[in-house]
Amino acid sequence: MYSGFSKSRLAPALLLAAGLCCATAQTNGPAPSAPTRHTAMNPETFTKPAPADLEKKLSPMQFKVTQLSATEPPFRNEFHDNKKPGLYVDIVSGEPLFSSLDKFDSGCGWPSFTRPLPGKKLVEKTDVSHGMKRVEVRSKSADSHLGHVFEDGPNPTGLRYCINSASLRFIPLEEMEKAGYGDWLEPFIKAGLVKAPARVDTKTR
Repeated sequence: MYSGFSKSRLAPALLLAAGLCCATAQTNGPAPSAPTRHTAMNPETFTKPAPADLEKKLSPMQFKVTQLSATEPPFRNEFHDNKKPGLYVDIVSGEPLFSSLDKFDSGCGWPSFTRPLPGKKLVEKTDVSHGMKRVEVRSKSADSHLGHVFEDGPNPTGLRYCINSASLRFIPLEEMEKAGYGDWLEPFIKAGLVKAPARVDTKTR
């Protein structure tokens, strides 16, 4: 994934930039989301499946990206232009990673976020592949390759987390509670995107 995100800069050299920083990009189309319903992961009980099991669970693109640190094609991926509110979680473990509230259009062709979810720390590693020095980001629980982080993002962080769609599963806002991610609803409630769930009064009279 390359570092610039301005559409004006991108237009005359899109193919060159994508070729330089996405040397590992595949020509496959968008990777589909996992068809089965998942619930929020429990970090205390999660065990990463064996590679053979992951190959069966994931699409070829999802496996190449998360397990082999490949890069999916820019623009031809599932979430780069997704504007729906909700949560983005690790496709392997279900670990919550990013919020749509922090997603922005960087023009680079991959989902871009200004930061991970509050309290979530991604694993950062120096990546010197393809003649460049970049900062790779990986999920903590499943060690999935996610993408890279650059220091050219907007306020308030000045960061751009450039993430492969193939490493993510999207949980729409209206499904978060049912899918086990209700603990992450508060920011969406404050943003006026959803009403606070009704609380049951357990007091006796």
